[in-house]
Amino acid sequence: MSTLQLVWKNITQQLGSALLSILLTAFGVAILVVIYITSDTFEKQLDNNSKNIDLVIGAKGSPLQLILSSIYHVDYPTGNILLSDALQFRDNPLVDLAVPMSLGDNFNGHRIIGTDSTYFELYELEIAQGGMWNKSFETVIGSETAQKNNLKIGDPVHSAHGLAENGHVHDEHPFTVVGILAPTGTVVDNLLLCDLASIWDVHDIAHDDDHVHADGDHAHNHESHDHEHDHDDHHHTMDAHDDDHDHQHPEENAHVHEQDTASVQVVKSIGDDVYKSQGLEITSLLIRYSSPAAISTLPRMVNQSTAMQAASPAMETTRLFSLLGVGIDSLEILAYVIMLIAGLSVFISLYNALKERKYDLAVMRSLGAGKTKLFTLVIVEGLVITLIGGVVGLLLGHLALYYISTQTGQSADFIQALAVSPTELLILVIAAAIGTIAAILPAIKAYNTTISTILGDK
Repeated sequence: MSTLQLVWKNITQQLGSALLSILLTAFGVAILVVIYITSDTFEKQLDNNSKNIDLVIGAKGSPLQLILSSIYHVDYPTGNILLSDALQFRDNPLVDLAVPMSLGDNFNGHRIIGTDSTYFELYELEIAQGGMWNKSFETVIGSETAQKNNLKIGDPVHSAHGLAENGHVHDEHPFTVVGILAPTGTVVDNLLLCDLASIWDVHDIAHDDDHVHADGDHAHNHESHDHEHDHDDHHHTMDAHDDDHDHQHPEENAHVHEQDTASVQVVKSIGDDVYKSQGLEITSLLIRYSSPAAISTLPRMVNQSTAMQAASPAMETTRLFSLLGVGIDSLEILAYVIMLIAGLSVFISLYNALKERKYDLAVMRSLGAGKTKLFTLVIVEGLVITLIGGVVGLLLGHLALYYISTQTGQSADFIQALAVSPTELLILVIAAAIGTIAAILPAIKAYNTTISTILGDK
């Protein structure tokens, strides 16, 4: 009978204690897998999504909330800012690129972003199928959005009011898919992009006859709208505000003032859309610096000289990791403690089993098995128990990751539950090492088995 066969027979004879050791090892490994893979993918997503963004300008409130809502799309915006106030920074010599962005609606949990062509430049986006929008209610969608919803070029998309999936559906204003983006590995894969005017028009924001939309080499005039809608119809306007509340009126962030003088003109310039507006609002402005001098100058200029706030993605993500770090470290310590307890369980199980197997070991010695054979038998048994526990733990960890991924919003879908990380191999090696170390003392006891004494007592 081979060593592995003998080990398996011994494990089945002590099934209860072996299962306890396997489960303890599995739980420890599962926790470590969830921690390492989640934190690793989370950190990579933070870096990928913010790598070209140096500053975010938005309504006053929580800077972290502004970053999370405008870059990572996992929180509600802090409010709205005037488009005219925000776009004055486009001409600032410290600014290389200024990207306006308006939130307010979603499609099956995927956020719809009103923006312009500079958004494509900022994220270095490429259209894999179709082309760019040319008018209102045309949308370019991310690769994951298309795949998860089986969307193709020409399909209609009905947006829902607000950032929650169960919002009021705008049946009267369907979007048309005109382009599908190439995969980027960023949050953009789970978004829908359209022009700013679409976000305003979908809520019937008041316009006058000067409302013009850029459309290739020509513009389309739109009829004026001046409607008031009550909350039962889920159509309402936004008042300009400057408050410090993080979540005040979160579903109204794509709306603008209804003013008699509200108007917008959009003209096409080389490589960019230039907006001139009065009364219209956006959610935020994404900034890329033109020089390092802007790091200290521009945020202070915005915070001290305007009714808006400036938030640095680098600073806020560092702050976020510092807040999460304590909890992650605590869970990591807990996982290793559980694995050490599993090692202690293996030690106790093997040590006690030797008392019942000493006669069998003596018989094996009398039949020609050497001391090294008995030592190896016990070591392999401890190794097999923890390896089984480690493999079960890996499966449990990925099941937990899959469950977590199903609970996150579509725009925050960054966890790859089926992806295998090199760290998992290291975790499995650590589990096996704990089992091997735990089996050393029982193995030494088996090695020192005395045939005459044991058979004489028998």
